[in-house]
Parts: sequence; structure tokens; C-alpha cells
Amino acid sequence: MHFKPSVIATALLCAAVPANATTPMDPALIDRAVMEFTGAAIGQPGGARLPVDRRMRLNACGMPLQIDWYGKNRDSVQVHCPDAGWRIYVAIAQVPQADEPGTGEIVVSRGETVAIVVEGGGFSLSRQAVALEEGAIGSWIKVQPAQDKKAEPVRAQVVRPGQVAVRLH
Repeated sequence: MHFKPSVIATALLCAAVPANATTPMDPALIDRAVMEFTGAAIGQPGGARLPVDRRMRLNACGMPLQIDWYGKNRDSVQVHCPDAGWRIYVAIAQVPQADEPGTGEIVVSRGETVAIVVEGGGFSLSRQAVALEEGAIGSWIKVQPAQDKKAEPVRAQVVRPGQVAVRLH
């Protein structure tokens, strides 16, 4: 008997997929679990910034979701389902820390290493940068990516001590 390689590969894939793979995970269940974990609703300070993307097709989880804070600033929540083999990260809405942007005390000093977070369209990337100016929460300062001294400085908004952000919309 002679089998085509594609038939064998398909058979192996089917054998490796868990039985619950035909049932997708309801994103609303993830939203609810994150809401219970953080104690805040979607879009509220301290809660998920946005609902889980409904276009994702995650296998249903046959056990309780494992949820924990992610990042040293607790700016994301990690949601993990070991039996279905997936892990996602949910961005958390920032808690306002000053009534008026840029008028508070200086929380980022010139020369300080900060985390620069680039956010937009359902994603968030973070890397280290060096502050080229000092700034209070809400103010805009120039930062230089720490790993690439030849890169052009960028303007980023001070979010909290040690963190600045660039939001792409």
C-alpha cells in the first residue's frame, strides 16, 4: 500500500489535535475571567483595555483558565490554557495618576532607562529606551531606543515612573 505524504501528514495532525479542538473557546468567557481577576470592567482603569479579539479561534479549554499578571508594571494579564495549548496576553487599561497631564512632579529623569510601550490595533510591544528629557505623568519627552544608539529619538508620553508610551491608532 502506498500513501501520499499529504495523507500521512493529515493523519498525524488529526492525531495530535485534542478532542476539544472542534469546539472553539468563547472569547466572552476569557473577557469575564479577566474581569473577575482584575476586578474592573473592560475599558475601565485597571480592567482589560479592549475585549479579546473575536477573530481569534482558540481551542476550548477543558479546565479552569490560568490567569496571572504579566510584566513588572502589571500592564497585561496572561491567560493560559495548558490542556488546549494556548496562551494570550490581555492589555490592561492604565489607571489615571494625575488630574492634569504634565503638571505633576517629575517621574522620569533625563538619562533614566525606561520601558517604551508601543500600542495600537490590538497589539502592544515593549522595549527599553533612555530618556533624553525629564517629564511628569502625561508630558511628552524624547527617548532613544537603548539597543540602537543610531536610531532617531522618538517622542513618547510619560505614563508612570519608568514607563513611556507611543499609541498608534
